[in-house]
Order: sequence, then C-alpha cells, then structure tokens
Amino acid sequence: MVKQRVRGLLCLAVTCSLLLAGCTASRPVPATSAYAPPEEQRLVVYTSHKEEVYQPIIKEFEARTGIWVELVAGGTNELLERLTQEADSPKADVMFGGGVDSLEAYGDCFTPYFCKDWQQLTPSMRSESGLWTPFSALPVVLIYNATLVSPDRITAWHDLFSPAWQGRIAFCDPSISGSSFTGLVTLLSAMGGNQDKTLMDFAVSLDGRQLSSSGDVLTSVANGTDLVGITLEETALKRVEAGDDIALVYPKDGTSCVPDGCAIVKDAPHWKNAQQFLDFISGQDVQQRMETEFSRRPIRSLPQEETVLLPLSDIPLLDYDISWASEHHNGILMSWAFYFGGEEQP
Repeated sequence: MVKQRVRGLLCLAVTCSLLLAGCTASRPVPATSAYAPPEEQRLVVYTSHKEEVYQPIIKEFEARTGIWVELVAGGTNELLERLTQEADSPKADVMFGGGVDSLEAYGDCFTPYFCKDWQQLTPSMRSESGLWTPFSALPVVLIYNATLVSPDRITAWHDLFSPAWQGRIAFCDPSISGSSFTGLVTLLSAMGGNQDKTLMDFAVSLDGRQLSSSGDVLTSVANGTDLVGITLEETALKRVEAGDDIALVYPKDGTSCVPDGCAIVKDAPHWKNAQQFLDFISGQDVQQRMETEFSRRPIRSLPQEETVLLPLSDIPLLDYDISWASEHHNGILMSWAFYFGGEEQP
C-alpha cells in the first residue's frame, strides 16, 4: 500500500513538472497548433545565426508586423542542403544568415527580390541581381590566446604555415560553416600561387584536424587547446568583451569583408511576408543597431555617428571575388575534403 502511494505521488509530481515545463517553454505553441495564426500571417525562417543575433531581430519583427515566425536553426551548409532537398515542396520562406558567397553557390534555391531601400545599401555590399539582401558586413580575423602567445608572433595569413602552429590552429570544417568557407577562400586569396598546394599545406598545418562548429574555434583558443584560430570579427569582439583570454588580428597581408545575407526561397509559401522580412533586416532601424548591439558592421549609409569599430579604411582588405567563390564553392570543398581523407578529388 505504501509503495503504491509513493508510486502515485511520483507520477503526479512528474506530470506536474511536465505541465510546468510546457508553460515556461520559449515557444510552447507549435505552428500546427490551433493557437497559431492563419497561413497569411506566418513566416518560416531558416537561420544559421546565433540566438543572440536572431532572437532580438525576430522578436521585433513579430511585434511590428504581427507576423508569426517559425524558426529552424542550423549550420549554413546544412540548411542550404536542406533547401535543395525541399526544392520540389519548399517548407521555408527565408534563409537568414550565411556568407553571400555560400548563398550564391545555392542560387537555384532562391528567387530575386530588391528590398525596399536597395538603392541606399552600400554598393559593394548589395546584390546587383537582387538574389540576396545583405544583413551585415563581417571581416575575417585571426585570433590567438593572449596569455600563451605574444602579439608579434601571428600577424598575417602566411604565419599559419609555420611549424610552430602545426596542430594548434582552430579552424571549423568549411563544409559545415559558411563563415569558415569564407575564411578559407580569404586565405587562398591572401597566399596567391597554387591553390591546391595552399590547401594541402594548410591541412598539414591543421595536422588533419578541424572543428565541427564555428563557436568551437573561440572556445578552443580561449582555453588553450589551440593557440591561434580563424573566425569573424563580430564573434571575436563579443568573446573579448565577455572576458575570454583571446586577442584578434587583422592580417597585414589582407583580409575579406564579405556580407552575410538573407534570401527568399524559390516558391516560398509566404512570399509577401518574406519580402517584409528582407525590408526589415536591411532597414535603417535595424542597421543602426549593428555596431552597438551586435558588434557587426552596417551595410547601408546611416546618419553620421561615432563608430565603435575600427574603420574599414584602417583594415588591409583583399579584393574578395564573391562570384568566383560561389562558382568554385563545390570544387574547393571537394579538394579540401580530399586532403582530410574524404571523398576523392575530382
């Protein structure tokens, strides 16, 4: 009898805890619920952004428009491949995130749209075909452990090929991360010469080891597992501000500043709502928050204000060819996989 009462009380406690968990979930009502709005008030967004970026943007967009947003988060290439698989019956309306070189490589998944203020976007940061709308500009940087590495030891891309760093470089698999792919192409551009040899030599520098997420790059360098790494300015600045033991370097042999973007999925179920979203993320209100709130660079002209980031004019920039990077996207990744013992080189 006592055991039965204890079992009953345990069941009741579990049931109550499950009910309470449901009440406190950040988005407790699924899209198919009777509480969700009608189809014309919905938007499905695939995003490779981190939560601290997409959450405030989505929240404000919902509040301003009354459109109910369903989010699917993942890696850039993972989501782009998913869009390819869903091409005959699209589930998403918008791809939010990923370097525009990666978006262009999957251009068949998207349909052009010129956002409301397209003419006011920085010319070098916008798509002349309207295939994508830029969200922010993101320089690629090198980082190092500020305790274990002196500042003068890592100043340029060519330093990464020193035997001193072999096996101690944090780099994310570019077949997973769009920003890592941009970093790899930036390295190729800076080094010049035979690209296959550069890929092979860099694989040797990594000692055949790469990370599975772009966030792991910062963590690995901060905790000393790796000594140096390749990442984006925005991510590095946020981790420095948070107190991580890292410092960043703008390579003296040049780096890239490629925008990440947003694109409307071809045959999107909620086409009009997708247009509103692209207008919103490229609009002045969102862009004015880029530097102060997100440590990112705006992609449009704004009223003159004191900048909190190093001026782009003070950063050595390469002429990063977005069209070339997107055209050679698959070939670069196949060659890269070959040097890590993956699929055969074409």
